[in-house]
Amino acid sequence: MAHAMSLKSGYITTMRGLNAVARGIGLTRWLDARRDGSRLAHWARSLGAIHDLDGLVALDVPWWTYNAIDEVTEFLAARPAARVFEYGSGASTIWLAKRAGHITSVEHHAGWFQRMEQVLAETANLCPVDLRLVAPDASPAADELYISRKAGEKGASFEAYAGAIGAEPDALYDVIVIDGRARNACLAHAARHLAHDGMIVFDNTGRDRYMQAINASDLSAQHLRGLTPALPYPDKTTLLRRADAPA
Repeated sequence: MAHAMSLKSGYITTMRGLNAVARGIGLTRWLDARRDGSRLAHWARSLGAIHDLDGLVALDVPWWTYNAIDEVTEFLAARPAARVFEYGSGASTIWLAKRAGHITSVEHHAGWFQRMEQVLAETANLCPVDLRLVAPDASPAADELYISRKAGEKGASFEAYAGAIGAEPDALYDVIVIDGRARNACLAHAARHLAHDGMIVFDNTGRDRYMQAINASDLSAQHLRGLTPALPYPDKTTLLRRADAPA
């Protein structure tokens, strides 16, 4: 695990260095002039923005596959007043807030929460965003479903975080984004609060443990694999709907 983390850190450092070189030789400017009309140019431009909130916000993309971004863009275009709940804040929060009617976003990391508060305050023309800090549980949950397996937070408990969507027991959401911690637990809670014709956006579903939860759910799944902003390899984002939802 330590080796994998070291490789990841090394890759991020390398890409940021290459991004600086690209700016210096004019490649960034060349890609910027073409990114709106070329997905490949947009993706190439995004590679230097890995783990760079400002960079992804400037590129106006969430960190999902481009195919999923296309689907959600079309979905929200037909629902400008859409009510959105998001597990895990970031560039997607800003992107959604430019296209929806109201966002509730829960964040577990206090430092990142403060960073997001700043970016939201500095960004114009957004819908109302209710950003909430929900820290890991003080005591581990009895149910293993709420225990994180993520490196650096392995063993941390996220029962309050996953259950935050139930703060308004009768609330239903048009879009629910699952891109934070204890994602399988979040899916279990999210399914109860999904509007009849709503959509769940579950990211990074190439991971077996996420697919197991999706396959065990009663939801209809659309798996969208392909290019992803800031990533050098294909990823997978899955869109979930109620099985009886209108087509």
